[in-house]
Amino acid sequence: MASESAMAREIAEAPDAVARLLDRERGHFLQLGERLRALDPPVVVTCARGSSDHAAGFFKYGLEIQLGVPVASVGPSVASIYDAPLRLKGGVLLSISQSGQSPDIVALQAAAKRAGALTIAVVNQDDSPLAKEADIVVPLHAGPEKSVAATKSFITSTVAVAAMIASWSKDQSLQAALKTLPQSLSEACALDWSPALGPLASADSLFVLGRGPSYPIALETALKFKETMSLHAEAFSAAEVMHGPLSLVRAGFRIFAFNPPDASHGEVSAVLERLRAAGGKVFMVGQAGEVKAVYPWSPPDIC
Repeated sequence: MASESAMAREIAEAPDAVARLLDRERGHFLQLGERLRALDPPVVVTCARGSSDHAAGFFKYGLEIQLGVPVASVGPSVASIYDAPLRLKGGVLLSISQSGQSPDIVALQAAAKRAGALTIAVVNQDDSPLAKEADIVVPLHAGPEKSVAATKSFITSTVAVAAMIASWSKDQSLQAALKTLPQSLSEACALDWSPALGPLASADSLFVLGRGPSYPIALETALKFKETMSLHAEAFSAAEVMHGPLSLVRAGFRIFAFNPPDASHGEVSAVLERLRAAGGKVFMVGQAGEVKAVYPWSPPDIC
């Protein structure tokens, strides 16, 4: 039997890590929500790289949808290399980092604080330079992460920013959903994902699609395909894929799509149908328990 990878072990630890985060930081999230409502910032700026930046993208969609507060990403080099002055008085800077060690991210946080922003650091290592210099620290409690591709820290970062939004907006349905999230994650780990294995094993390239809050998840999934499988994967919004990228779809071209049952579901379904008509073979992750090949193809011969 093949030994289990470090990444697989850490994915399996994610439900417990999320439960730990939500339990230990419950009061902290409530206080943070009160402070943000009182501040009522006109803008929130995010600072992150890689997987953490995808979690920041999830925060952007979530906050803009829930509260209409605009969220912008600022590249760390704006401060660390170009030493540009920032105009963030009354705003918020949200930094997300597994290690909290990156000099670029620490530099941007310091510049934002000098510019008058409230600085919030979401970190797994709460004794890191980023955490020590932030006004507010949200520890992830994910535990040690040894796999090459970030797993637990990405998942817990995404949950942490969702909890921030739920507390800030006082959205009771989102707060209730977060309470059931550890169980939902356990159920997701138990789902049969094997329908995707054959098609992906024989693919040279693929698109990963999402829309709204699922688009940053598509970005992270594409990164995982590249990091762990050396498989070229490009993430697109299901809206943007129809403008240019559609021309790359030929018979048998693989498409991995996230299509949750939110307001975008109908439009994403229509896009997947158009991609199918162009010859694309679609594997879709949809509502709870729905993981399937939407337009099945004959399994390839795998040696």
